[in-house]
Amino acid sequence: MINSARQNHADHRDDAFPADDYIAPVPRISVQAFCETDETAATVLAAGADRRLGKAHLTVKMGGAAAAIEAYHSMPTPNVIILETHSRSDLLADLDELATVCDPGTRVVVIGSDSEVAPYRELVRRGVNDFVVGPIETLDVVRSISSLFSASETATTGRVIAVVGAKGGVGASTVAHNLAWAIARDMAMDSVVIDLDLAFGTAGLDYNQDPMQNIANAIFQPDRPDTALMERLLAKCNDRLSLLAAPATLDRVYDFGAEAFDAIFDTLRMTTPCIVLDIPHQWSGWTRRALIGADEILIVAEPDLANLRNTKNMISVLKAARPNDRPPLYCLNQVGMPKRPEIEVKEFAKTIEGKPIAVIPCDSRMFGEAANNGQMIAEISASHNTSKMFVQMAQRLTGRGDAKKPRRSFLEPIIRKLRARA
Repeated sequence: MINSARQNHADHRDDAFPADDYIAPVPRISVQAFCETDETAATVLAAGADRRLGKAHLTVKMGGAAAAIEAYHSMPTPNVIILETHSRSDLLADLDELATVCDPGTRVVVIGSDSEVAPYRELVRRGVNDFVVGPIETLDVVRSISSLFSASETATTGRVIAVVGAKGGVGASTVAHNLAWAIARDMAMDSVVIDLDLAFGTAGLDYNQDPMQNIANAIFQPDRPDTALMERLLAKCNDRLSLLAAPATLDRVYDFGAEAFDAIFDTLRMTTPCIVLDIPHQWSGWTRRALIGADEILIVAEPDLANLRNTKNMISVLKAARPNDRPPLYCLNQVGMPKRPEIEVKEFAKTIEGKPIAVIPCDSRMFGEAANNGQMIAEISASHNTSKMFVQMAQRLTGRGDAKKPRRSFLEPIIRKLRARA
């Protein structure tokens, strides 16, 4: 057991799912909980089904600290032990005895009450890594376990944003690429765009890149991709943005199992603060897994009936699969296309039961120019309203309130005056 701790409070809840309350997925670890109440046991089991604990092996037993001490006399301890206690006067003694049977490096989380008789300082001295004040909720458990590994070198800390179209041809890739550009440039976050449309991906064209290697080099190699390999495969778009391009060739068929991209995502999470997935419009095992496993989901739709149906269906399915996450967000693209009948934005939002985070107007000339020149919208006109929309979307999806602005020198007013006189 190691001596670092923080205290959660019962009044800290995540009902509104704030974007900046980021909880990182945990690595492959073992977690064993020893509970005293059925309610706590059920909550811990529910936490084990959360996507962020998807790689953890979690088991729940009853009996509290006494059961844990008895069990570990004859079996090795896991990476994490969760103990529930109800104002037990002998908690410190139990922890002392537990320490005699714990393997080095085992982390301990105690679930107690605000009237716990043991001073928090004494819990820390005995190696308690976290003290969670009950009654607990599912996210309290997920957050506590995640925090134990967030500072670890092996932790997966990068935020993954998945962008997918509600229908083919709605401009989801264009939105994904401009969004990633805004995250890297305006939010000052090192980012990677992964083009997952292996046969027809356009990220290389949009960023004016023609990399010699691409994501296929990682998928089809026999060994698990490591950080060094991924660095070699990335094409540099600017100082903070890199691209893992698609081969965009038809010389082979790209059929994948559900877990085909897991190793790539996990490896990039270790080194990259933000990863934007450009997911093609298809429904398969791996696309569904990529969406469910993302930290944020953005659905791009156009204002017509098919997009409305598909958006509603996708949000419903993904909400059910991610009960502890914020619901998927959506934006409307190419709104106001001349001579095209459209569903009004307010009617679209009424049916979805939520407003879009952006309504991007149709501007065929500007988007066409950007696509043909291999440029982002901000490169054509940084002051254009659409460019500002992408920055606002970047802020919302990364949990950053304001874009990073260059620091102004205190000499700038004087320099400006001197230039004016010249």
